[in-house]
Amino acid sequence: MALRLSKEILARNFVIKRCSLGFYLSSVIQRATLISNQDTELVVSGRSIYSSVSIISYQQHRNSSSQNFCTAVHPEKLCWEGSSRAAMLKRVEAALKEHQVNEVWESFIDFKRLHGFPEGFLIHKLITELCYSSDPYWLQKACDLVLVNLRERSDLLQSDILTKLSLSLARSQIPKPTMMILRLMLEKRNLPPMNVLCLVVLHLVKTEFGTHLASNFLIQICDHFQSLRAKKSDHAKLLQPDTMIFNLVLDACVRFKLALKGQQIMELMAATGVAADARSIVIIARIHELNGQREEIKNYKCYIDQVSAPFVQHYRQFYDSLLSLHFKFDDVIAASELILQMCDDRKSLPIQRDKKNSQRSYLVPIGSHNLKSGLNMQIIPELLQKDSVLKLEGWLETAHDILDDMEAAETPMGYSTFMSLLTAYYKGKLVPEAKALLKQMRKAGLLVSLSDEMVASTCLSVVDTSACCTSASSSTSKSDLANALVQESRYEEETPSRVCDLVNALVQETRDEKEDISSRVYQFNSSINFFCKAKMIDDALKTYKRMQELKIYPTELTFTYMIKAYSSLGMFRNITFLWGDMKRNMENGNLVISRDLYEYLLLDFLRGGYFERVMEVISYMKKHGMFADKWMYRSEFEKLHKNLYRNLKASEARTDAQRKRLEFVQAFRIYVDID
Repeated sequence: MALRLSKEILARNFVIKRCSLGFYLSSVIQRATLISNQDTELVVSGRSIYSSVSIISYQQHRNSSSQNFCTAVHPEKLCWEGSSRAAMLKRVEAALKEHQVNEVWESFIDFKRLHGFPEGFLIHKLITELCYSSDPYWLQKACDLVLVNLRERSDLLQSDILTKLSLSLARSQIPKPTMMILRLMLEKRNLPPMNVLCLVVLHLVKTEFGTHLASNFLIQICDHFQSLRAKKSDHAKLLQPDTMIFNLVLDACVRFKLALKGQQIMELMAATGVAADARSIVIIARIHELNGQREEIKNYKCYIDQVSAPFVQHYRQFYDSLLSLHFKFDDVIAASELILQMCDDRKSLPIQRDKKNSQRSYLVPIGSHNLKSGLNMQIIPELLQKDSVLKLEGWLETAHDILDDMEAAETPMGYSTFMSLLTAYYKGKLVPEAKALLKQMRKAGLLVSLSDEMVASTCLSVVDTSACCTSASSSTSKSDLANALVQESRYEEETPSRVCDLVNALVQETRDEKEDISSRVYQFNSSINFFCKAKMIDDALKTYKRMQELKIYPTELTFTYMIKAYSSLGMFRNITFLWGDMKRNMENGNLVISRDLYEYLLLDFLRGGYFERVMEVISYMKKHGMFADKWMYRSEFEKLHKNLYRNLKASEARTDAQRKRLEFVQAFRIYVDID
């Protein structure tokens, strides 16, 4: 009996050992199969595409193997996993050290499949390496990797890594991923330093598409800042935008004729208390000109008239814009007076403010002085006499830093880039900086055979030639004609009547050029704008109806003023009526609507819960091939209607109206990629 029992125990142990060994071999085979699989993309649109079955079975095998390995027949095999992990990590690190991007990515993919994400410092190195690439393919990979990490390990990535990536993406003109990273940082209230953010925006606003994104992002920053300021949060100061970023976006709005967006950004500049500088005033004048707002630009004139003579040339565009508006309003007398004043200002220096007053801030109303609760732009007269935004030294220093970064990444810039910076240094008489850059260029094997004097002479001759060409090719503006009048009256000592005759001729010529839009339209729009800002909506509506009675077609600005007024009062239903008028005018060929006005309508209908109108506006935008900022629309929806009809099915709708509304809500959810 005892002998028989002993045999059974021995047989059972043999079976157990054999099963354990068999399971171990099965696990090893499956591991080898995983390793031999071809590399696939890590993410597609920010989502992992690993086989869930393989991952689950691999995890199960790993867990059970860790138990069986302890009593396995060959205990030395326990080190297999640890040694493999270490070897793969070394492979990744070696490829990073050699800057072999392809090898780095392949090694990382292999490691990720078997062991998940490596340590945080290694991910940081990988993303940094990808950021230094100028290839959009690798920059997109870095962006995908960031999105996966933020979803799975949100505390892993530091803000400096995200900042570096956003700058690299923007520099390579990949605006959508750039904005995705910046918006994720904004949600965490951890934006890049404002000077770095300005560099990102500087690259974004080179295109109209990038300008749309940059302007919407600046609006979001202002919203966050105002919300935190209302709560008296200390964090508000970290989010307050500065004059530089406003100037960059406003200037792009002028370049791409985004008059409505420029108006919105300008008003946010006033609302956030950011002071305008010399560059801001010129851009603001251009925006007022685009929008036909004469009273608004006139509010700045008394301050611009008092700048000293050396800075008058900088404000030539300001006077051009004001002169243009005088003609649009058919105000010949005001136009003549302005030209004569510009002539007189060249003969005698303007009245100067004392130093104490020039340093205090003033509030310039955006609109009529009669508005009690209107917005006011902050200006400091001292800033109007120095353009802090366009300081040559600051931009050149930034450019030199970028060159250094590219060189450190072993991807130095070409000869033409170095020469552009060197020429700029000589043009700005920054000799020490020029010599330092020249030394750096010679280390890179450039200009080795030329002496310092020869290089300087060549650069300065380029500057002189460029200046001559620019002067010769510049077109004659209205202020140039005014200067001609001044020179004629100064050097030829013409009689005052002769000057007046020339002025009148100029006025008549320019007046003929400005008759494409009736002056009455500008006058009506100006009245409607005043009533809307004063919350006198009934008077604005009467003026609007009066335009229709006189067969004067309302413009895009007419509707914009009315829509913004209704929106500020929460009267979203009235906007649906205006939308009907707008469609009729478009069908008759009397109205063209810009992308920005479509976006205003979309957001207002979204706030009011008019989802059928929302989808209608979206269809118009699609029809005209207009960019839609889905991230912004999704954020607005989640803020106001996050759980709307989330669990309601069409079969459960109580009425046809509810069923129809549910249909449009679901269509919008699909459009902006919710759920």
